[in-house]
Amino acid sequence: MPTNARERLLTTADDLFYAEGIRAVGVERILSVSGVGRASFYRHFPSKDDLVVAVLRRRDEAWRAWLTERVDALGGQPLNVFDALAERFARADFRGCAFINTMVETADPASAAHRAAAEHKERVTDYVADLLDDRAELAGSFVLLMDGAIVTAVRERSTAPAHHARAVAEALLSTFQDAKSGLS
Repeated sequence: MPTNARERLLTTADDLFYAEGIRAVGVERILSVSGVGRASFYRHFPSKDDLVVAVLRRRDEAWRAWLTERVDALGGQPLNVFDALAERFARADFRGCAFINTMVETADPASAAHRAAAEHKERVTDYVADLLDDRAELAGSFVLLMDGAIVTAVRERSTAPAHHARAVAEALLSTFQDAKSGLS
């Protein structure tokens, strides 16, 4: 049953890390909640840090798949990323961005967890650039607005930051399109 134990460890750690924070959750707690033994844990993950990175990589894939599915379902336009975020902010279990939270908690840019979180942000930026027809100069601004909306939504416990960020992104797009057509 090693695959089952690994999956239980990943699922348990993901849930606990997101709900309570990486530093607040120790290996003992993960073992207790998952029902996996210590030897099995160390067979799958040499350390808690390795588990954290595996959780982040799995969450990255799931979160980007969710974002792609929601954006497509909402119309497939760049501004729909903010509509998808508003849906996420409305969830009772919303605690911000696991990747931003990780970067804040680890604070060491050289750590494997920090790097995994930063790689997630790079992949999200690439996705947004694709939505914007490879306008990388706008993608960074969109992700900045997304991240700002996420942090503000945590503080305000509201979907309003997503709507505000969408309005700012819409103005940014309009300004970019006006500037581009003025050059033609």
